Amino acid sequence: MNTNLLLAGFGGQGILFTGKVAAYAGMLDGKEVSWLPSYGPEMRGGTANCSVCVSESPIGSPLVTAPDVLVAMNHPSLEKFEKTVVPNGLIILDSSIVKDEVKRKDVRVVYLQATRLASDNGLMGLASMVMIGRLYKETGFCSEASLFEGIKRSVPVRKQSLMDKNIEAAKIGIKSGE
Repeated sequence: MNTNLLLAGFGGQGILFTGKVAAYAGMLDGKEVSWLPSYGPEMRGGTANCSVCVSESPIGSPLVTAPDVLVAMNHPSLEKFEKTVVPNGLIILDSSIVKDEVKRKDVRVVYLQATRLASDNGLMGLASMVMIGRLYKETGFCSEASLFEGIKRSVPVRKQSLMDKNIEAAKIGIKSGE
């Protein structure tokens, strides 16, 4: 299975971190992976996105221009990238923030109130981890064990106190798909 992911949102929403977790999880499953971050000069509050490839075979280019899956955490990201998703692809939206509906009829869409779910569970700032939990649930791009291990290995030492909360947020995303 080859999965090309494009994760996009505002800087500060954890987009790049979430992409790193996805790449790490794929790597732990023995797959070929790439992670390519992109962000505006503003950083926090500006736009951010990252391309992640998780593949059974070598990856020709780390840049994802036609994603199988788009994870959009703000309206500008949906507006910019909706048309790039491959037919029969998947778009996962944080519908707490993105109020518009996807216009395309040839893709599958998941509307997930990730920001609200994170907030309701005392996990402010971890909506992106709710999103990766749902991404896992919808695609199976990695094993569940590798997802959680990927989180553990991606959380920096200075933020180890947030490890359990990141895992809890991912579990909420997984359960949201039931």
